[in-house]
Amino acid sequence: MSEELLVNASPTETRTALVENGMLQEVYIERTQRKGHVGNIYKGKVVRVLPGMQAAFVDIGLERAGFIHAADIAPLGKDGMEDRSAPVEDIRGAVREGQVLVVQVVKDPIGTKGARLTTHLSVSGRYLVYMPQTRHIGISTRIEDEQERARLKTLVEEQVAELEQEPEAGKANGGFIIRTVAEGVAGEELCADIPFLYRLWNDIEERSRTAPAGSVIHEDLPLFLRTVRDLIKPHIEKVRVDSREVHGKMVHFARKYAPEVVEKIEHYPGERPLFELYGVEEEIQKALVHKVQLKSGGYLIIEQTEAMTTVDVNTGAFVGHRNLEETIFKTNLEAATAIARQLRLRNIGGIIILDFIDMKESEHQRQVLRTLEKMMERDHAKTSITGVSELGLVEMTRKRTRESLGQVMCEPCPVCQGRGSLKSAETVCYEIFREILREARAYNNEKFLVLASQVVIDRLLDEESSNVADLEEFISCTIQFQVESIYTQEQYDIILV
Repeated sequence: MSEELLVNASPTETRTALVENGMLQEVYIERTQRKGHVGNIYKGKVVRVLPGMQAAFVDIGLERAGFIHAADIAPLGKDGMEDRSAPVEDIRGAVREGQVLVVQVVKDPIGTKGARLTTHLSVSGRYLVYMPQTRHIGISTRIEDEQERARLKTLVEEQVAELEQEPEAGKANGGFIIRTVAEGVAGEELCADIPFLYRLWNDIEERSRTAPAGSVIHEDLPLFLRTVRDLIKPHIEKVRVDSREVHGKMVHFARKYAPEVVEKIEHYPGERPLFELYGVEEEIQKALVHKVQLKSGGYLIIEQTEAMTTVDVNTGAFVGHRNLEETIFKTNLEAATAIARQLRLRNIGGIIILDFIDMKESEHQRQVLRTLEKMMERDHAKTSITGVSELGLVEMTRKRTRESLGQVMCEPCPVCQGRGSLKSAETVCYEIFREILREARAYNNEKFLVLASQVVIDRLLDEESSNVADLEEFISCTIQFQVESIYTQEQYDIILV
């Protein structure tokens, strides 16, 4: 499988696209004026404790206070390490209003919700994640080979033990998580992360002592450097960057922290925009609409709400060649592959309900579910998929840490207020009739002037003209109409003349 990373950089935003076999699979967007906060560490101040929710709000200097649950507060022993024998059970015993707390963002603010916070702090390197409050050494579950897992763990344990004997190495404590990208990496490269992460954490601790409450004490890398650290995996063939300046920064960073990937990073000097050359711009636009067309003629309808996302599968124009059950099965198989791609591309997280077309044969259900699971294995985000329910639905979750593509690029429609639909002209006309009746009962006047949009006025003067005449006779008043071009279909005003 051919995989490439494309980096489009400008003064206003940076975008990274993962392309597999010429098809866009994932896109990351970071805007200069609205950077994400996941991974950032703040010195916060508790502003409100909510015993009923076992949670607290913490001011970290952002527009909205962050939210921390009791389970996300690490109980620390006298040695400053996490004490798992005494888990936090009551938020009132863990924090108090006005208390200063060092916290890390695990989920960006989404919609009206503030950032989700934790005191289980960690900082990331190329191959390792450092956890200063525990001595545990863990390994990514995606590294399945037992011999490789044992090799990696032994390498880290030996390097940690060696550094503990060197006072100049700084504080040699804390634990590590070995990341998926570490699989197959030489011991020297892997262990280079350890002293770097020790030094980084010492700097963070020093800043946390002097920084004022409500300030950031550690920011994660910008997107183009996170691309080098997190996304350039062994199977990535090349990384194309359309900015010479950003290309230089990525190469410099890679030489220091990931020298094995330097040769993969190349500058794209072409006149044609990089994302346009690979068809990425078109795919991004398609990912912002509800309907996804399948090659067979079927289609998906994806509806994203604050509570959950639903995906409905339809056969559409696909009629098959044998029988209905075979047509349904083939549509669902194609839909399973398309759904996995769309969830990655749109970065949809949380609860997801998949409404496949009803299948009678259990073997067909099993194959469709297996196809979905296999395609989701490529996803960087953690997912969990249930079987087919009695209602024929598949329930799944996908870990959500950042805003979805639609939330980053779009905002609620000012006309429909995010409902996705407008009141019909007929409905607005009847609202106007009711309002005129109320006004006629309350005021003794001879004329009303209705201001409304063109489509509503047209209907009042055409399809509703007989109703207007009956209303005028009933209230003994004249009703006049005037088009207001700036009014939306739902807007109107009734003026007493």
